Amino acid sequence: MKAVDAVIRARLHSEVVLVRQVAEYIVAGGGKRMRPALVLLAAQAMGYEGAQHHELAAVVEFIHTATLLHDDVVDESDLRRGRDTANALFGNAASVLVGDFLYSRAFQMMVGVGSMRVMEVLADATNVIAEGEVLQLMNCHNADIDVEEYLQVIRYKTAKLFQAAARLGGILGGADRDVEEGLARYGMHLGTAFQLIDDVLDYSGEEAETGKHLGDDLAEGKPTLPLIHVLKHGAPAQAACVRKAIEEGGRDSFAEVLAAVKATGALTAAREHARAEAAMAVDAIAQLPASIYKTALIELSAFSVSRKS
Repeated sequence: MKAVDAVIRARLHSEVVLVRQVAEYIVAGGGKRMRPALVLLAAQAMGYEGAQHHELAAVVEFIHTATLLHDDVVDESDLRRGRDTANALFGNAASVLVGDFLYSRAFQMMVGVGSMRVMEVLADATNVIAEGEVLQLMNCHNADIDVEEYLQVIRYKTAKLFQAAARLGGILGGADRDVEEGLARYGMHLGTAFQLIDDVLDYSGEEAETGKHLGDDLAEGKPTLPLIHVLKHGAPAQAACVRKAIEEGGRDSFAEVLAAVKATGALTAAREHARAEAAMAVDAIAQLPASIYKTALIELSAFSVSRKS
C-alpha cells in the first residue's frame, strides 16, 4: 500500500494548482483503501510478481475518489470521514471538475498498462457505476422500491468497483476464466456486504467513528435496506412514518424513524443479509490456492460486516 500511495502522489501532479489542491485534499482524507487492497491481494494470491498491480490499484482508487467528489456534490454533503467535504471547502464547480480530472487521469494510467482486457474491465465498471448513480437518484423519495431493486443500485453503484478490483488482480496474475470469475464474484459480494453495513451504520453508528452525520440517507430521501424492512414488516403506523420520511426527506422525523427501525429488527435483518453476502464472497474464492493473501481476502470479508466505521 505504501507503493500504491507513492503512485497516487506522483500521478496527482498537475500544473493547475487548484487541481492539485482538491485532489490531494480528498486523497489525503484517508479511507480504508479497500478497493486498491483488493487489486493487490487478488494479484498476489495468483502469484503475480510484477509492479503493475500498484498502478492499477491507484487507478481504482482514483475512480473511487472521483465518484466521491461527484457524490458529495449531488448529495449536498458537508462531512466525509470526519472532515469537510471538498465541495464544502472548494465549492461544487471545483469538486465536479477535479472529479473529471481524476477520471481522465485514471484512463491515462490504464492505457499505460497496455492491456485491452484491463481497459475493458475498467471502462465497463466506470460506465456501470455512473448508471448506478443515476438509478440511486431516480429512487430517491421512492418508498415503493423493493429489496431486489435496491440491491441492483448497490451492485451498480458500489459493488461494481469492488468486482472490477478483484478481477483485475486475477487478470494480472494470469488466472484462468473460472478463477477470474470467482474473484469477480468475491468482489461483488464483498462490495454488497460493505454497502449494507454502511446502511446499518447510518442508523446505529457513532458520528465520531463513521465520520458523517447520522441520518444522512434519510435526509436525502434514500430508501435503504433498513427502511425497506420497516415498510415491509412494520406496523401500519411505523410503515406510514417511514414512508412519509422517505417521500419528504429531511431529518425532522429521524427519532421516530430510528425507533421504528430498532423496534422491527431492521438493523439485525440488514446485518444478516450482509453476513450472507460476505459468506458468498468467501465461497467464491474457495478454489484459490492457500496463501497469506487468500487468508487476508477471507479476513477482509469478515471485516466488511464487523466494522463500526
